[in-house]
Amino acid sequence: MTLRAAFDARDALHADLRGWGRYAADLLAALGRRDDVEVRPHAGGGRLPELAWEQLGWPARLLGDRPDVLHAPNCFLPLVRPCPGVVTVHDLAFEVHPDDFSPRTGWKYRTFTRRAVASAEAVICVSRATADDVLERYGADPARIHVVPNGPSLPLGDDGPTPGTHDAPFVPAPSTAAGRRAAVRNDPERPYLLAIGDLRAKKNLERLADAWRVSGLPHRLVVVGAGGAAQDPATPEGRLAAGLRARGVELPGYLPDADLDRLLRGAAALVHPSLFEGFGLVVLEAMVRGVPVACSDIPSLRETAGGAAVLFDPRDVEDLARGLHDVVDRRDALAAAGRERSRAFSWDRAAAGTVAVYRSVAS
Repeated sequence: MTLRAAFDARDALHADLRGWGRYAADLLAALGRRDDVEVRPHAGGGRLPELAWEQLGWPARLLGDRPDVLHAPNCFLPLVRPCPGVVTVHDLAFEVHPDDFSPRTGWKYRTFTRRAVASAEAVICVSRATADDVLERYGADPARIHVVPNGPSLPLGDDGPTPGTHDAPFVPAPSTAAGRRAAVRNDPERPYLLAIGDLRAKKNLERLADAWRVSGLPHRLVVVGAGGAAQDPATPEGRLAAGLRARGVELPGYLPDADLDRLLRGAAALVHPSLFEGFGLVVLEAMVRGVPVACSDIPSLRETAGGAAVLFDPRDVEDLARGLHDVVDRRDALAAAGRERSRAFSWDRAAAGTVAVYRSVAS
């Protein structure tokens, strides 16, 4: 029997896809390759305010259609709905690092995620670490929690360096005034370490910059992912960006997928010093390209890395510097281990796990 699933596709439609948007877009694509499920994406409520569409407009629209299951891929499940509901919880960063969110956004996540978890017929968590967090913080029913890991999302390009060769590619600065990002210099004599992430406190980038300077490595440090707020010195992101630049860090900003792919493949190593993550997508993106990884010794990243990365204490600058040396020294072995580990993840596997969750509640 072909299942009919209604899917909140709003995150998949953003121009600059980040973690949750990539999850929605890639899962939708993988579900579309299957013949046992018919997914109907829903893109929002026109003039309805966001919260009104999520809790009233969307379930009302489904009354005449009556799908077998409704899937909210990012926390905001309608609490009253005409069919069984599945909600995906990526992480509970809004509980652990509330200052990384605006007051309104933080309130919405803290208010509705707990209720969505209590209301859903099934909860998908992208890692065992997130599942354990949801169980501990929200007292969820373990029988309704399902772990379905992500797959690698960033498209692998045809141009640029061969994955794992660590040649330093040139990434052109965008010509638009909205971008104003500096180009990453093509300097084969000075390879670079790469970090990917927006400029929020949980990303722990200031400690990374301090560890890089302490390490004495000849490598440059490039941090990709800063949004437009990083250009405004009055914002927390702008102040953090200024501090990183003062330490010598290169900040090319948010890059299109093709540029980010080339930059990642050219890195001597991917360094991910985050204090909190739900999965560790950038770790997986590096591994699938044969780029060695050093990352924080926290539950979600240990789980994603699966023993194929250098781990360090993200709050200890000296240990972080040790991790930088270690990943450079063991580059070839870590690159091979990462490639092997990455084979455990794909969006087709994620789609299969998701459909299994749908079937568990559709009856």
